[in-house]
Amino acid sequence: MISVIDYGAGNLRSVVKAFEHSGVSVELISDGDSVAKAERLVLPGVGAYNACMQGLQNIDGMVDALKESVLNKGTPFLGICVGMQLLSSIGREFGDCKGLDFISGEVKPFDLADKSLKVPHMGWNTVSTTSNHPVCNGLNGQDVYFVHSYIFDTENDAHTLATCTYGNPFNAVVGRDNIVATQFHPEKSQAVGLNLIDNFVKWKP
Repeated sequence: MISVIDYGAGNLRSVVKAFEHSGVSVELISDGDSVAKAERLVLPGVGAYNACMQGLQNIDGMVDALKESVLNKGTPFLGICVGMQLLSSIGREFGDCKGLDFISGEVKPFDLADKSLKVPHMGWNTVSTTSNHPVCNGLNGQDVYFVHSYIFDTENDAHTLATCTYGNPFNAVVGRDNIVATQFHPEKSQAVGLNLIDNFVKWKP
């Protein structure tokens, strides 16, 4: 069973359909008790960092339940787009906002030397894996779909699992222990994204 967290900030329909394509049961959850019982957790996210973080905090017990389930119990966890960014220590979008701090680092705007490049970074770009992480199997050199204006700069390079270059290199996949997260949208990345989702479903951290 895959539990997708509904906190008012996710591309839920596409995410659910992508996981159903892997042949697993999918449920939408929106309370701390359901997080505590989940076998595998997915946190999608679309929108501004602080608004998404506030969405989690507005659900009674949600943040504490996530910390207990992910950090203490070791429940396999996948973050997508802003759902990845919220794992950081702090986000710099529209002022500073504390994140979940599951992976140390900050979310900051693109600093592009090439001013002809547009932000948000939107469309298909190639990723390069920097580790042999099982969830990234088959990802190296593939094109995936991005829509974002901010990047997650991890404090520890070991938490970078894959990168992409848009003007400058940035983190496309981050992770540690039972946590993995993508800046791109696997649910919109066709066969490559579906393969990553299938890898997550089968992953045994």
